[in-house]
Amino acid sequence: MVAEVTHGIRVSVITKYMDGHSNPDMHYFLFSYKIKIENNSEFAVQLLRRHWYIFDSTNGQREVEGEGVIGQQPTILSGESFEYESACDLTTDIGSMHGTYLMQRKIDGKQFEIRIPRFELIVPRRLN
Repeated sequence: MVAEVTHGIRVSVITKYMDGHSNPDMHYFLFSYKIKIENNSEFAVQLLRRHWYIFDSTNGQREVEGEGVIGQQPTILSGESFEYESACDLTTDIGSMHGTYLMQRKIDGKQFEIRIPRFELIVPRRLN
């Protein structure tokens, strides 16, 4: 697990290689990732947007940007957390992701970005 704190918001990530949904012969490697966003600030916040940078071992890069996460724009109260799971496909067996979330304080509408830490996407056999 990797984690990072920005403006009192802690983002932690756990990844998993999805062997049964991947097809290495076709250069298709699927990874799931579970994100936990913990609001340790004193304000309720809402997650408005996400911006991902996705890399593979051939130096390929993609960007994914859009509203919310998994079709939601959750509000996270002070002292509470929000978790979700999603997936990413690569054409190689090693890669990484990182990015930002655009958040908004509910009390005054102030918007700010929080960092999503860089995490590795690696097929387990590559670690041996």
